[in-house]
Parts: sequence; structure tokens; C-alpha cells
Amino acid sequence: MTLFDTIFEVIDLRSFSNLWYWIGLAVIWSSASYFVLGVPNDMVMRARREGGQALEDLEILLMINARRLLAISRGVGLVGLGVFSFVVTSLLVLAAWYRIEFAQAVLFLVGPSAFVAALRLSLATIIVEQIPRDEQLFSLLRRHRFVVQIVGLATIFVTAMFGMYQNLLVPHGF
Repeated sequence: MTLFDTIFEVIDLRSFSNLWYWIGLAVIWSSASYFVLGVPNDMVMRARREGGQALEDLEILLMINARRLLAISRGVGLVGLGVFSFVVTSLLVLAAWYRIEFAQAVLFLVGPSAFVAALRLSLATIIVEQIPRDEQLFSLLRRHRFVVQIVGLATIFVTAMFGMYQNLLVPHGF
């Protein structure tokens, strides 16, 4: 057995039958739904329950993270959007036309994550421009977290169904 064969036996590119892919998928969506603009959910709950200094800390941290995210998005601009569009289009062609399983798996990660990133940018814009306070802020954060959880659940379900279909279609990698 050559080194090349050993590497490809250890690193299985059949993503839907790989445990690490599913662990990564779960970690991505659990952390995406736990952190809203970089702020952990327990901090949001504590600020809502206690108010005072906890609420002030939450508002400051949200404003910092929202401004940072908007500055990064402005800095990346059209060039970043063009590169991202090229990568997603390439993945789509490799996944749909050539039926490359690795590209399909990455597309199941990148596609919904891009949608959530757009939601995050929208939320950051609202927070910076409108500066919501108290219940309006909590409502925005709660709604964003709920939408991210729904997208995550739908993504995991669709990915699991497609992965099972893929594993049944090509059971031994041939």
C-alpha cells in the first residue's frame, strides 16, 4: 500500500458516510443558532432577566459586533461577492453536473450558511441604524435566532435525506 492510498483511506472524501462531516455540520448549526452577532444566548437571556449592567453590556457588545461586521462587509465589497459567487457556482456545477460528492457536501454547508450570513448582515444594519432598545432589541434577537434554528434544522434534515440517498446509491464508493 502506497502513501497515497493510505492517505485516501484515512481521509475519506465520501463525505456523507464520514462521521466528521456530520459532527462538523452539527457544530456549525449549533454555534450559528447559539451566537447572535457574536453574542452568546445566555448573555441575552441574562440581560433580559436582570437588566441594568447586563443589558448595557449586551447593547455595547451588539453594537461593537454589528459595526465590525458591517465594516468587514464593506471592506470585502464586490470583489469578495464575486469570488464567493464564483466558488458557489463552481461547487454547484461540480455537485449537480459532475455529481462529485465532496462538492455536494460542501454545497450543503456553504449554501445555507450564506443565507444566514445575509440575515446576520441585515440584523447588523438594523442594529446600527435604528439602535433598538429593551423589548424591541430582544424581539429582534429572538426572531433572528429562531430563523437561524429553522434554517439549521431544515438544512440538517435535507442533508441527512440526501446523504442517506447518496449512501444507498453508492454503498461502497464505486
